[in-house]
Amino acid sequence: MLNFGFKKLQFRKTSGSSMPFLDWVNKNQAVSSAANVPYHLLQLEKTFGDARAAQQNLIIQGDNLQALKALLPFYTGKVKCIFIDPPYNTGSAFEHYDDKLEHSQWLSMMYPRLVLLRELLSNEGSIWVTIDDRESHYLKVLLDEVFGRNNFVRNIVWQKKYTSASDASGIPDSHDHVLVYRKSDKFLRNLLPRTEKQNSLYKYDDYDGRGPWRTDNLSVKTYSENYDYEIINPTTGKSYWPPAGRCWMTSKEKMQSLISERRVFWGKDGKGAPQLKRYLKEVQQGVVPISWWPHDEAGHNDESRKEQKIFFGENAFSTPKPERLLERIIYLASSDDDLILDSFLGSGTTAAVAHKMGRRYIGVEMGDHAQTHCIPRLQKVIEGEQGGISSSVNWQGGGGFSFYTLGEAVFDERGHISPNVRFKALAAYIWLLETKTAIAAQASEQSTPFIGEHEGVAYYLLYNGILGDRRPNGGNVLTNPVLAYLESVHPHAGKKVIFGEASRISDGKLALLNISFKQIPYELHERI
Repeated sequence: MLNFGFKKLQFRKTSGSSMPFLDWVNKNQAVSSAANVPYHLLQLEKTFGDARAAQQNLIIQGDNLQALKALLPFYTGKVKCIFIDPPYNTGSAFEHYDDKLEHSQWLSMMYPRLVLLRELLSNEGSIWVTIDDRESHYLKVLLDEVFGRNNFVRNIVWQKKYTSASDASGIPDSHDHVLVYRKSDKFLRNLLPRTEKQNSLYKYDDYDGRGPWRTDNLSVKTYSENYDYEIINPTTGKSYWPPAGRCWMTSKEKMQSLISERRVFWGKDGKGAPQLKRYLKEVQQGVVPISWWPHDEAGHNDESRKEQKIFFGENAFSTPKPERLLERIIYLASSDDDLILDSFLGSGTTAAVAHKMGRRYIGVEMGDHAQTHCIPRLQKVIEGEQGGISSSVNWQGGGGFSFYTLGEAVFDERGHISPNVRFKALAAYIWLLETKTAIAAQASEQSTPFIGEHEGVAYYLLYNGILGDRRPNGGNVLTNPVLAYLESVHPHAGKKVIFGEASRISDGKLALLNISFKQIPYELHERI
């Protein structure tokens, strides 16, 4: 069912305990309230830039819980990287965010949103959450519960400040946490690109076609008696043995080959101790990330504030993140054309960086600054603005995005389907209910009653203009002529599931034909 995430997690227990991982006042009420939030349509308001590209990138204005639920039928399991920068619950009142929630309220706000984000994440995907010390430990336990402790990847410490206040009382903070979780063990992070500083260590070149190199140790600490032997300097005849407790890195025969190939360095005058020539072209073309991200590598608060003033002047966002921080996260967690999601979009940094890096993106922001900050910023990105990471990624402009708001609920209070719900939307909800996956784009765009096949079952929907207008001529009613039409549209020898308003075919005949008929709206409303 569409609320399966909430219902499952509500009863998850720790090993050997009857208690949930984390409990707080009104937790069950928060789960129940989130499960009862109605599913809304997404209402397209306007597109910007290239029309084709705009279909791939969404900015949604509205409550992020409602927006995330509205995305489920179309994006479950499709998001490669989620970044969120939620309110830190610092006790401060920021202009653009309510950042003064009581602790249990903050937990109740975060929990159902994390559940929905997990459902949207692909099996290869990861979620990156920034937070400070005030709630970081509670958030860690909350993420353990939602994603599983075995899916914790790392707590990255980001140096957000490069100076400290000399007049501060106590111990001033200079970092934020970035908690990283994966959806499953299929997650593989990328390597960071090598920097000019790292490559500059390879400062020697013999101009023999093998390129620049640097010196490296020929000995290793993992001792092997077979690799403990004498090396003779061919110029001086001097003998060298590995240091005590160590051995050479390779066998005597292979070491002689290295010497013959001039891959061993004997000092500038040729009379020194042996060292390995480590060629740049042979090293790993990337750097393994570590959990300490200094400000000179991942940006800092002052940098982000300067970026904001370029984009927004005096109307700058209060708590932005620098583009370099998002660049590093997106680089590690995704590849070209992957889908990035930020449900606390703020001033639009995640969307702007994803746009410049050639990723698709969805951004959700509830306040008016979805229009006063996010849209103008992305318009500047399309125009080719040169702030933030633009120069480092050679951004020249282009692309597009679509702006959506939350439309009306799919079902009214009586359980009736809204008259504005069309086949595409209802088919997507049915597909999610039946298969627990998001509907394929081509399936949702077709003009026949056939929705798709999943695990040997064919699904059909008789609804809303597919076989005529809303009700005339039995278009939404399963009859023998309609059944013949379905067979002509998509023949299927196995089990069929047909959704419609009514059936005029007997249950016995349907069973004989291996057909399961499900009535709308009742079958859907009871499950959504």
